[in-house]
This record gives sequence, C-alpha cells and structure tokens, in this order.
Amino acid sequence: MTTAEQQLFINGSFTDGAGSQTADVISPATGERVGSFPLPVAADLDAAVEAAHRAQRAWAGVNVWDRAAACHRIADEIDRRRDELARLQTLEQGKPLAESVADVTETAQLFRLHAEDAVRLNGETLLSRDNSKKMFTFHRPVGTWAIITPWNFPLLMFAEFAAPGLATGNALIVKPPANTPLTVLKAMEAVAAAGLPEGLVNILPGDGPFGDALVRHPGIHAIGFIGSSATGAKITAAAGLKRSLMECSGNGPLVVLADADLDAAAKAAVDGAYPCAGQVCCATERVVVHTDVHDAFVAAVLRESERVLLGDPLDDKTVLGPLNNEGVAAKMDRHMADARERGAEILLGGGRRSGMPTDLYYEFTVVDRVPEDSLLSREESFGPVVPIITGRDEDDLLRIANDDALGLQGAVFTSSMKSAFRFMEEMEVGQVIVNESNNWWDINMPFGGAGARGTGWGRIGGKWTLMDMTDTRTGVISL
Repeated sequence: MTTAEQQLFINGSFTDGAGSQTADVISPATGERVGSFPLPVAADLDAAVEAAHRAQRAWAGVNVWDRAAACHRIADEIDRRRDELARLQTLEQGKPLAESVADVTETAQLFRLHAEDAVRLNGETLLSRDNSKKMFTFHRPVGTWAIITPWNFPLLMFAEFAAPGLATGNALIVKPPANTPLTVLKAMEAVAAAGLPEGLVNILPGDGPFGDALVRHPGIHAIGFIGSSATGAKITAAAGLKRSLMECSGNGPLVVLADADLDAAAKAAVDGAYPCAGQVCCATERVVVHTDVHDAFVAAVLRESERVLLGDPLDDKTVLGPLNNEGVAAKMDRHMADARERGAEILLGGGRRSGMPTDLYYEFTVVDRVPEDSLLSREESFGPVVPIITGRDEDDLLRIANDDALGLQGAVFTSSMKSAFRFMEEMEVGQVIVNESNNWWDINMPFGGAGARGTGWGRIGGKWTLMDMTDTRTGVISL
C-alpha cells in the first residue's frame, strides 16, 4: 500500500512546522500505516493565526462574485482529484469506497452551492419610525474561524464550514482529528491550485490539547464544530463569548406508526444504520414501533438486513466497512453487553467479526425488545445497529421519541397527514423526516439541533450557514 506522507498547511504552503514530532495514521480497514503528518505546536498556531488575519483582511474586500468564482475553482479542482481523495479517505476512515466517492462529489457540490448562496445573500430595507432615517441590513464576515471537524466525514464536514466561510469572506484554521487528517491535507492541493490568497485556509491536525489551545487563542474570532456533545461542551466552556456554530451528537428516533408502510419503514431503518458503519449523527439510533405492527416490522427489517455485506471497504460489493477506532467499537461492546443483561433480544449480529484484517469490523446488528432505560436507548451508539423499542399508541410513541437529552433529527412513518404534522410539530428535534430514513438529508436544508437539547445550535446547510458565519450589519442614514 502506497503511503500518504503529509505536511501541515500554513500560509499557503505545505510545511513540517516548528515541532519535531510526527504521528502515524493507521487504517481501520487493513491495520497498516496509511501515512503520517507533523504534530503542530504553539508556534505553528501563532503563524497560522497571523497568516489568516492578514489574508482575511484582504479577502473581505474582494467582490463577492470573485469569491464565488474562487469557490467554483476549488470545486473543479476537487472533482479532478476525486478518485485519489476518495481512496485515501477510505483507507484512513474505513468507509466503503462508494461512500467516499459520494463524499468527495458532495464536497465539490458544497463549494458550488455556497458560491451561489453568497451572491444572493441579500440584506433588507427596514422601515423606521423616524421619516428622516433610512435603515438597511447587510452581511459582513466575522473574521478568522477555528474549524474543528470529526473523523466520520473527514472531507465533507471540512467543506460544510469551508465553503460558506470562504464564500462570505472569512479565513479558516482547521483542526482535523489526528486519526483522519490525510484527506483534508491532500485536498489543500486543490485549494492551492484554485488560487486563493495565501493564509486564507490553514490545516493543523492535532489532538484534544491542541484543539483547546486553538479555541482559546485570542486571534480566533469564532468557532465551528461538528462532533460529540461532550466535546462540544468543553469547547464552549473554553471559548467564552466567541461566536460559535455547534453541531453535536444525535440519538434520533425513527417512529413507525400502526398505519405505516412497513416495508418502506424497515428499509429506511436499515438504510439509516449501515452507511459509514452507523457512525453518523443522524443514523438509526432508536426505532420506536407501534406494538400492533411490531412483529411484521421486525420480519421486514431482518429481510432488509440480508443485503448488508460486511467486508473490505475497497471491494465494490461491500456496503458495511469497519468502525473507525477502538473507542467507538468498545462503546458498541458496552451497549450490546448492557442490552443482553437487560433482556433485549439479539436477532442479528451483536459483536465483532473474527478473522478480519483488524478487530474493528462490527457485524450488522438488530436488537429487539430494547428497554427504554438501556444504553442502546439512552446513548448514541454510533455503530451499525437497529435497536427496536415498542410503544402502545401514538402518544406513547411520541413520549418515547422525546425521552432523550439529545434532539438532532428524527423520522416518522405514517399514512396519516394529521399524524405527520403532529410529529413534525411535537418531536423535539431539529428536523423531522416523514416516510424516509432518519439518515436522509440535503445539502440545501438547514440541519442542526432543537433548542433545550444537548445537540448544539446554528444550522449547517444552504443559506443558513452563511448567515451563521457572518455578522448582520445595520446601516442607518439620516437624511
């Protein structure tokens, strides 16, 4: 296997940085070394912040149409490198190659989408009580953003911040996680080829302590984060009053009412559980089923599960690859042990597959009769599992769906428009998907958590991210 030795990306150039230590990236799919990168130190962070400030001051004054054109060039350069980036992401992350190809393709789409969003990010004229005043609003960049991305979608979630951030005139210092930094670093070749000002995008992968130093740095004006709620809480505690956009954990329910299309609901439950090995914030985490259709639904889920092939993520037939790291695999082990102790029925899978290149290949799992107080129900499992909980009636199903500290995305299957609207109104999540997988989303929709839940704030997707990454400025003219 060819290795991908990478460097930090600071001030428009690849560099070994000021430190002396490097870190290896080990493939969860093969157990082999994929590549390495230098570990950044405080001097590298200072250099990146200085470069970002210098570049951002100039970039903020660039016409929005020219910024949009630059984002289109980045998209074109990413498309040219699609196969190389996708293969590298699969090796370091573990997801099937087809998923990585889709991620890279969507990354390019995000840069194009937000380029077009930026040139249409209009303000408005406001009516004043004083006839001698004319008021209006417009949008200005915040400044230099610290972007902290997770390991499940290394390139795509970089783009979810980078595309709207650059299109609206911001600069970025990005910290990918230490176990999946190579694809983002490799993608900087596309950024460099697109002709962006030096220092506008800087990539410094690192661990938790480096991330803490990043968000506390006085030169950082705002923070964008995608990851766990626990890490998000640490970031906000460290960041103080800095602007932030936080997209955190989900434990979203998929609710199946008695009048649902059971075959469609079963397909959606399975489709929401195996992509990225279930390591998705809006994956099928809890399926809440009306007791009258429970048996038929479970049978349909088991039929759908037959098509989920676990194996080598570089094999075209594979749809389920390994988990990314031992931490998430151990969490799955804990959740399954707890489910067994509480009397849940393991209908399929339930553990790691032996005889594989690494110990991270987890069997596709279906668990029935899951108690409401079990770890499978109360926590985000982040693995390839369909946990099934039953409820007596519509009120009970809604109660179970909302009995959770998190509230990112949920789904409901029903043939009743009245029930669909009730769940859209009363399910405590940021998005409710009707008659489709809990894992469904669109790059042009606002995606984020509900209020009063531990899932963060702000919205990823469409014009809403641009609005979150800019200041709304008000102008008042006295005539």
